[in-house]
Amino acid sequence: MDVFKTLGLFIVTALAEIVGCYLPYLYLKEGKSAWLLVPAALSLALFAWMLSLHPTAAGRVYAAYGGVYIGVAIVWLWAVDKVTPSASDWVGVTVCFIGMAIIMFGPREANG
Repeated sequence: MDVFKTLGLFIVTALAEIVGCYLPYLYLKEGKSAWLLVPAALSLALFAWMLSLHPTAAGRVYAAYGGVYIGVAIVWLWAVDKVTPSASDWVGVTVCFIGMAIIMFGPREANG
């Protein structure tokens, strides 16, 4: 799988997870409708399915996905929560993306 497909799939996966967690948050913390739990469950099911689309070992996918999730969560902080990320937030995201790239695209032994 090429770099851009992998990154794009991770970004959409992260959005599915964040939405799946954010909607119950709105219900639990802000008194929104319990009906938000239905699209939340569907979003989390989509998230789990999307993680299965990567052609490598599950543990590697989960580890690398975590780095992308952090980046998407910081963008969510900015776009949805209306909180401007700090310079250290962006440095942390950069470090996470570098880690994701090493995990997903680094050299492998024959069994890996």
